[in-house]
Amino acid sequence: MEKVFNILEEVINNEKIIYAVFSNVRKGVDKEFNKLKIKPVVIKNERVLQFEYEYDKKVKHENLNNVQAIDIAFGLIKTYFKQAMIYTIDADYQVLVSKKGVAKILQKAPSRNTFDLSHNRKKNYIIEENKPCNFLHALGVMTEKGKVINKKYDKFRQINRYLEMVSDCVPHLDTSRKIQIVDFGCGKAYLTFALYYYLVEIKKLDIDIIGLDLKADVIEHCSKLAKSLNYKDLHFVQGDIKNFTGLKKVDMVVSLHACDTATDESLVKAITWDADVILAVPCCQHELFKKIHNPLMETMEKHGLIKERLSSLITDSIRANVLDIMGYNTQVLEFIDMEHTPKNILLRAYKTGNINTDAVKEYKEFANFWHIKPYIEQALGEEFTKRLED
Repeated sequence: MEKVFNILEEVINNEKIIYAVFSNVRKGVDKEFNKLKIKPVVIKNERVLQFEYEYDKKVKHENLNNVQAIDIAFGLIKTYFKQAMIYTIDADYQVLVSKKGVAKILQKAPSRNTFDLSHNRKKNYIIEENKPCNFLHALGVMTEKGKVINKKYDKFRQINRYLEMVSDCVPHLDTSRKIQIVDFGCGKAYLTFALYYYLVEIKKLDIDIIGLDLKADVIEHCSKLAKSLNYKDLHFVQGDIKNFTGLKKVDMVVSLHACDTATDESLVKAITWDADVILAVPCCQHELFKKIHNPLMETMEKHGLIKERLSSLITDSIRANVLDIMGYNTQVLEFIDMEHTPKNILLRAYKTGNINTDAVKEYKEFANFWHIKPYIEQALGEEFTKRLED
């Protein structure tokens, strides 16, 4: 194991590491996550190692300095994972750990290209910097020549993060026919335009997107912009989510920052349509704030700020749980870094059609613990009640 530590120390401290994947969790350990990916990134002009932990239904990121990275990576190889692939500038290292904890190291010629970290951010983006993009120029995020406007860089980064998450959804859509998408609460539609651009201009799919919002002036502006860009299959409609009708089948439902129970309304619509993919980023959540109560949690409930955050987490946990019950495989992901917005949870769900009996049990116990009957349960009605009783 000493040699493994020396390799990690060498490649991390001397900035030689390009990428690493730790996998194959050992039998008998208290399993938390399934895989770890490591890569160097630059955040606020500081080079750090980004650790990406893959769980069954979520992904967690952690940015570490060299000392922390070496310590944690070595600890995981020593006690948790049986295998690691470490790609560096000088060589590829495969680490195999036996049942007795003995490490075997296989060294091969480097297989990955070196890179300049100063350009790493650009290379990882689906929509590249310094490359003209018509909708981003029209929305004021880019200049005509493709340079990202400084004060819009967070928006540019958010758009690309969103498209990364969308890219994972494409295999779950039936691309042999026209794909119907509804974006509830589209607002100024930065992400709606991005979704259209990605699926049509980059992926070359046949799609139709409807963006829905309550504000007439916003809808008028977005409609004019879509027409000027010649986005023929992107339409904007004024209205609220609950009363939106006219479609029998929708393949993908998007709901980004729909306030309070409007997110629940969008999830109910998606479930009713039997949508294959659901993406939801909840916004302000007030419904359960006054409802949740358990004497054991009094220490948290008595502080308004803490209780507000607690109720938001409870709400999103319930939503994910409900989607599982209704035949979806649901993931809870980080949308963008907390430093940019506190509303950083994204629910991504894929239709499986399977009834998750464990999810039913979890829901009953969780709702009973907090003494609540959430709005989404009532909105789903008999179909949900029937699944709880089966």
